[in-house]
Amino acid sequence: MFDFAAYAGLFSAAFIAATIFPMQSEAILVGLILADRYSLVGLLLVASVGNTAGAAVNWLLGRGVERFRDSRWFPVSEDKLDKAQVWYRKYGKWSLLLSWLPIGGDAITVAAGVLKEPLPTFLILVFIGKALRYVVLAAATLSLI
Repeated sequence: MFDFAAYAGLFSAAFIAATIFPMQSEAILVGLILADRYSLVGLLLVASVGNTAGAAVNWLLGRGVERFRDSRWFPVSEDKLDKAQVWYRKYGKWSLLLSWLPIGGDAITVAAGVLKEPLPTFLILVFIGKALRYVVLAAATLSLI
């Protein structure tokens, strides 16, 4: 069954959760899975694309960090951004697979922008990491793991 509002809501929550605003997309995904009215693959795809798109906003902020770094609304503190840059320099683009982490994940995506990771590579690796997180969550919700 296709319910535009449910998928749009999930996309929006996943998008916002990956940006500077506090939001939890996991609870919405679990609720929609448990409703058993929606395509599991569709839900996972929508959540993963939304979360990746939100992370791309962080990448863009990283690209313009010098203009925004001192802004109150900037999503990552100076200290976290410095730590993320050290982490990113040490582990490189592969650290983007951990962009789903609740602590430090946003900083990694901003650092990727600061350090000018190419957008296609960024999107692929972030999508993989975020999709795997949602797949594990779905499997746990369905008692498959």
